Formats: sequence, C-alpha cells, structure tokens
Amino acid sequence: QVRLVESGGGLVHLGGSLRLSCAASLGATRIGAMGWFRQAPGKGRDFVAAILWTGGDQNYADSVKGRFTIARDGASNTMYLQMDSVEFDDTAIYYCAANQLHHAYRSGRYEHEYNFWGQGTQVTVSS
Repeated sequence: QVRLVESGGGLVHLGGSLRLSCAASLGATRIGAMGWFRQAPGKGRDFVAAILWTGGDQNYADSVKGRFTIARDGASNTMYLQMDSVEFDDTAIYYCAANQLHHAYRSGRYEHEYNFWGQGTQVTVSS
C-alpha cells in the first residue's frame, strides 16, 4: 500500500518562498511519476507540476512556470516543490500524487493519471 504524506505548508509572505515535501512509503509498488496539485477555496483541484521518477522530466502549469521547481530524491522516495515569488493566487491546499508504474500516464496534468493521493498541506500567502 502506498502512503503519501505532505509537509512544509504554512503561512508565507507575498513574494516569499516555501518548500513542500511529499514523503512516499511505497512498499513493493514502483512509481512512474509524481505530481503536485492544488485546490483553492471554492475551486476545483488544479495541476501544478509533475516529474517522471526515472529521468526526472518535469512539467509545469503555466501559472507557476518560472516560480516553482519540482524535484525528487529517489533514495528517500521524497518529492519536493520549491515555491518562490509566491502570489496571493498560490493560496491553496497542496496535494501530492503518485502514478504507479504502467498505470496510464501521458503528461501528468490530469488527476486520472494518478493512483495515490496524500491528504494535503495548506499554503497561505499573506501580505
């Protein structure tokens, strides 16, 4: 059974930085990719960034490109999201997700491409 636990959320000032982590307990499951999604108050869950577990190819939403950086550490099965130059619109609950190897995957931008989800961590941008 795969378990994903996010951490690192909190309050950050406009223009500041924050780093989110997602620790994955994989058991015998092999991972093809992982991603970050977010859900702002009153809105649906939106894609933020994705990374292939092998090779590290990255994909970003236009709204965060150039400001956020996704990374992974295969040795510790941990994924990160470095958030720089944060904006008010970055306020949301951030969820990490994992795609099991051989599960349908094309870009990582869609929820159905992921088998497993964390519980989320709140990020609030303040002035």
